[in-house]
Amino acid sequence: MNALSPVLDRLSSQIKACRLCRDAPRYLPPLPNEPNPVCVLSQTARIVICGQAPGIRVHNSGVPFNDPSGDRLREWLGVDRDAFYDRDKFAIVPMGFCFPGYDAHGGDLPPRRECRETWHDSVFASMPQIELILTIGQYAQAYHLGSRRRASMTDTVFHWQDYFNVVSGPSILPLPHPSWRNSGWLRRNPWFGENVLPVLREKVKILI
Repeated sequence: MNALSPVLDRLSSQIKACRLCRDAPRYLPPLPNEPNPVCVLSQTARIVICGQAPGIRVHNSGVPFNDPSGDRLREWLGVDRDAFYDRDKFAIVPMGFCFPGYDAHGGDLPPRRECRETWHDSVFASMPQIELILTIGQYAQAYHLGSRRRASMTDTVFHWQDYFNVVSGPSILPLPHPSWRNSGWLRRNPWFGENVLPVLREKVKILI
């Protein structure tokens, strides 16, 4: 696995040391747990996976997508764990680097806005080699697609070719969250498995 460039190494160290949401939060109360930023930068990966924020299992392990959602995502991509965690092949940049805590119903809170405002522009400017951005869920799609995003996540994913087939710049492929809670969505939208996943797997095979 190649070493990081000095710029990415410094940026990665700064992200790992970030305690902004605990010590100086801008929008919400301080994080309810000790920050543990999870982010994988790369100077060679041509694919970046952009999810929401780590869940509690990933928070505890420090390993991104180290949960059933990750198993499903790797199945979608057509790769094994060794390839998935090879920094030369995949960068992983969630919209929030730390577990945001739970809401009143026991679900994960949204990614903290501080992450996006503090880090994301610098992170993506430092990885110009990226050719494919996988945006998982509404927050990642809002950042990477901006005004091109459709009114709903389903509609955005349905029109994936609008963002994937581009003349210049990286392709963007919007995806639903691979959480097992979305199994009903997948059953209701069989076109995703039939039309999108074969294209995704072929593109991944080419880029890695």
